[in-house]
Amino acid sequence: MYTDSMFSLERFREEYNVEETRYQVAGLSFDFFVPKKIDPFINQDDLFTNFPLWSKIWEATAVLSFHLSTITPDPGKRFLEIGAGMGVAGLVGAKLGHSMTITEYNTDAIKFARANAVLNNIDTVDIRELDWNNPLIEGKFDYIIGSEVVFKEKDILGLHQLFQRYLKPGGTIILAEGMRKTTMAFVKHMENHYTLAIKKQTMKSNGKEIPIILFKLT
Repeated sequence: MYTDSMFSLERFREEYNVEETRYQVAGLSFDFFVPKKIDPFINQDDLFTNFPLWSKIWEATAVLSFHLSTITPDPGKRFLEIGAGMGVAGLVGAKLGHSMTITEYNTDAIKFARANAVLNNIDTVDIRELDWNNPLIEGKFDYIIGSEVVFKEKDILGLHQLFQRYLKPGGTIILAEGMRKTTMAFVKHMENHYTLAIKKQTMKSNGKEIPIILFKLT
């Protein structure tokens, strides 16, 4: 399982009101802790600042998770997941055999990711805090991955700088995003700096069809 001398699953259960959800991808089954309610993470005086987007397993995360199963594991290749939320895609990737570093800025989300690593007996993953505007982790990566990380246009430049800092020469960026105005702004910015391959997929959720764009930037 995930090992961290400072992390306690017992304290996690005491701190958070959680439920477990079953998640299946590429023939593998996982159980993930998710919050029963998001109210404790919402600032009632300012609903839109730091809204807990991390507390949901997004459809784009399912698309990214499955795509990781199409990449042949190579112990010499390093993956960096950004904006990982509760760690779902990164933990799937680690279970598939990828060398995965999972990062997130929100403290609560990091605790959920660590608890989910323990729950799924995954000890081959590094879970770290990463502030896109003040990135402190070291090293470069062969892949940078993420799902639903392009919510605000103001983050696009920061993402570009993050890619420049952490992507190895010849590396690949793989992102899964919903169809939004900011997604198109992201494409317009990045196509000046990378070769883009774009694939549209449709996910069904609660009777609705949700379009997801899978980006590959090289």
